Amino acid sequence: MDHPTIISLTDADFHLDSILPQITLPTTGASVLFTGIVREQTINENARETVYLQYEAYQPMAETKMRQIADEIRQKWPTIEGIAIIQRTGRVFPGTPSTLIACTASHRNTGIFEAARYGIDRLKEIVPVWKKETGPRGEEWVEGQYIPKPGE
Repeated sequence: MDHPTIISLTDADFHLDSILPQITLPTTGASVLFTGIVREQTINENARETVYLQYEAYQPMAETKMRQIADEIRQKWPTIEGIAIIQRTGRVFPGTPSTLIACTASHRNTGIFEAARYGIDRLKEIVPVWKKETGPRGEEWVEGQYIPKPGE
């Protein structure tokens, strides 16, 4: 059986209603979608307002790493049927989805929740995407915490 995989690095909005049918099989009984959304307000020790985020990526390597994540998910959770990994690039405004990890499977008790969580964590770890946050106080590049290990 064909197990669909969508890998997309795009500057266009994406719509969940059009993606889910593409990763759904006749045997699918469950889906888990994680959608990262640009927030207008960040409330933490560095509280700030966001006017928009600007995402940039090295496309050939980003797509390769996104495929690697899909392969890792399939290796760890062979019951996963469909996978979608989508990352926005360009200018993205608050309230707009910027990232999507979606997994489908025959049942909710197949590791599907863990697979989707793994997908977003790995995307943040190994996919070369950079974001610049623009707000009323100016703009700044947002640094990640991950330092790649050899071979990643």
